[in-house]
Amino acid sequence: MTEAHKLSLRFIRQSTCLTVALAIAALIVMNVWAIREMLWPVIVSCLFAFTLGLAEGTIWRKMAEKGPEATTTFFTAASGFRLLLALLVMTVYYFATNRGSMLVFFLVFSAFYVAQLAHQAVFFARVSGRSDKPRKE
Repeated sequence: MTEAHKLSLRFIRQSTCLTVALAIAALIVMNVWAIREMLWPVIVSCLFAFTLGLAEGTIWRKMAEKGPEATTTFFTAASGFRLLLALLVMTVYYFATNRGSMLVFFLVFSAFYVAQLAHQAVFFARVSGRSDKPRKE
Protein backbone atom coordinates (compact mmCIF):
# COMPACT_ATOMS: atom_id res chain seq x y z
CA MET A 1 0.00 0.00 0.00
CA THR A 2 1.47 3.34 -1.04
CA GLU A 3 1.82 6.37 1.22
CA ALA A 4 -0.84 8.20 -0.81
CA HIS A 5 -3.25 5.30 -0.32
CA LYS A 6 -2.65 5.28 3.45
CA LEU A 7 -3.15 9.04 3.69
CA SER A 8 -6.28 8.81 1.57
CA LEU A 9 -7.76 6.18 3.86
CA ARG A 10 -6.85 8.28 6.89
CA PHE A 11 -8.57 11.34 5.35
CA ILE A 12 -11.72 9.33 4.59
CA ARG A 13 -11.72 7.79 8.09
CA GLN A 14 -11.27 11.17 9.79
CA SER A 15 -13.90 12.79 7.59
CA THR A 16 -16.36 10.01 8.41
CA CYS A 17 -15.67 10.27 12.16
CA LEU A 18 -16.12 14.04 12.03
CA THR A 19 -19.44 13.67 10.20
CA VAL A 20 -20.70 11.08 12.67
CA ALA A 21 -19.67 13.25 15.63
CA LEU A 22 -21.46 16.27 14.17
CA ALA A 23 -24.56 14.19 13.44
CA ILE A 24 -24.66 12.87 17.00
CA ALA A 25 -24.23 16.40 18.38
CA ALA A 26 -26.99 17.72 16.11
CA LEU A 27 -29.34 14.89 17.08
CA ILE A 28 -28.67 15.56 20.78
CA VAL A 29 -29.47 19.25 20.24
CA MET A 30 -32.59 18.24 18.30
CA ASN A 31 -33.84 16.06 21.16
CA VAL A 32 -32.87 18.33 24.06
CA TRP A 33 -34.48 21.45 22.61
CA ALA A 34 -37.27 19.55 20.78
CA ILE A 35 -36.39 20.99 17.36
CA ARG A 36 -38.04 18.38 15.15
CA GLU A 37 -37.31 20.38 11.98
CA MET A 38 -33.62 19.45 12.29
CA LEU A 39 -33.95 15.84 11.16
CA TRP A 40 -33.90 16.40 7.39
CA PRO A 41 -31.17 19.05 7.52
CA VAL A 42 -28.99 16.63 9.50
CA ILE A 43 -29.65 13.81 7.01
CA VAL A 44 -28.91 16.02 3.99
CA SER A 45 -25.78 17.47 5.63
CA CYS A 46 -24.51 13.98 6.51
CA LEU A 47 -25.02 12.74 2.96
CA PHE A 48 -23.24 15.82 1.61
CA ALA A 49 -20.30 15.42 3.99
CA PHE A 50 -19.96 11.65 3.49
CA THR A 51 -20.09 11.93 -0.28
CA LEU A 52 -17.61 14.78 -0.49
CA GLY A 53 -15.22 13.22 2.02
CA LEU A 54 -15.15 9.96 0.08
CA ALA A 55 -14.81 11.70 -3.28
CA GLU A 56 -12.03 14.04 -2.14
CA GLY A 57 -10.06 11.25 -0.51
CA THR A 58 -10.31 9.01 -3.56
CA ILE A 59 -9.54 11.72 -6.12
CA TRP A 60 -6.64 13.05 -4.04
CA ARG A 61 -5.11 9.56 -3.86
CA LYS A 62 -5.26 9.13 -7.63
CA MET A 63 -3.71 12.55 -8.18
CA ALA A 64 -1.01 12.01 -5.54
CA GLU A 65 -0.01 8.72 -7.18
CA LYS A 66 0.55 10.57 -10.46
CA GLY A 67 2.92 13.02 -8.80
CA PRO A 68 3.06 15.76 -6.17
CA GLU A 69 2.77 18.53 -8.77
CA ALA A 70 -0.74 17.29 -9.63
CA THR A 71 -1.96 17.88 -6.07
CA THR A 72 -1.11 21.58 -5.92
CA THR A 73 -4.23 22.69 -7.81
CA PHE A 74 -6.38 19.98 -6.24
CA PHE A 75 -6.88 21.87 -2.98
CA THR A 76 -8.18 24.99 -4.71
CA ALA A 77 -10.32 23.04 -7.14
CA ALA A 78 -11.78 20.88 -4.36
CA SER A 79 -12.68 23.94 -2.29
CA GLY A 80 -14.30 25.65 -5.27
CA PHE A 81 -16.24 22.52 -6.21
CA ARG A 82 -17.35 22.08 -2.59
CA LEU A 83 -18.68 25.66 -2.52
CA LEU A 84 -20.59 25.29 -5.78
CA LEU A 85 -22.05 21.96 -4.72
CA ALA A 86 -23.07 23.43 -1.34
CA LEU A 87 -24.85 26.29 -3.11
CA LEU A 88 -26.62 23.78 -5.35
CA VAL A 89 -27.71 21.67 -2.37
CA MET A 90 -29.04 24.74 -0.54
CA THR A 91 -30.91 25.91 -3.64
CA VAL A 92 -32.51 22.50 -4.19
CA TYR A 93 -33.47 22.28 -0.51
CA TYR A 94 -34.98 25.76 -0.68
CA PHE A 95 -37.23 24.81 -3.58
CA ALA A 96 -38.07 21.39 -2.14
CA THR A 97 -39.23 22.66 1.27
CA ASN A 98 -40.99 25.67 2.71
CA ARG A 99 -39.18 28.89 3.54
CA GLY A 100 -39.70 28.51 7.29
CA SER A 101 -37.38 25.51 7.54
CA MET A 102 -34.60 27.15 5.53
CA LEU A 103 -33.00 28.89 8.52
CA VAL A 104 -32.66 25.62 10.43
CA PHE A 105 -31.25 23.92 7.35
CA PHE A 106 -28.77 26.73 6.73
CA LEU A 107 -27.47 26.64 10.30
CA VAL A 108 -27.08 22.85 10.38
CA PHE A 109 -25.61 22.65 6.89
CA SER A 110 -23.18 25.49 7.63
CA ALA A 111 -21.88 23.70 10.71
CA PHE A 112 -21.16 20.57 8.68
CA TYR A 113 -19.68 22.59 5.81
CA VAL A 114 -17.30 24.65 7.97
CA ALA A 115 -16.18 21.59 9.95
CA GLN A 116 -15.42 19.62 6.78
CA LEU A 117 -13.66 22.62 5.23
CA ALA A 118 -11.49 23.06 8.33
CA HIS A 119 -10.69 19.34 8.33
CA GLN A 120 -9.67 19.46 4.67
CA ALA A 121 -7.46 22.52 5.21
CA VAL A 122 -5.68 21.12 8.26
CA PHE A 123 -5.25 17.63 6.83
CA PHE A 124 -3.87 18.69 3.46
CA ALA A 125 -1.67 21.40 5.02
CA ARG A 126 -0.02 18.67 7.09
CA VAL A 127 0.24 16.37 4.09
CA SER A 128 1.79 19.03 1.87
CA GLY A 129 4.15 20.01 4.69
CA ARG A 130 5.20 16.40 4.91
CA SER A 131 5.96 16.19 1.18
CA ASP A 132 7.99 19.46 1.20
CA LYS A 133 10.58 18.04 3.60
CA PRO A 134 13.63 16.49 1.99
CA ARG A 135 13.72 12.72 2.26
CA LYS A 136 16.59 10.96 3.96
CA GLU A 137 18.19 8.34 1.79
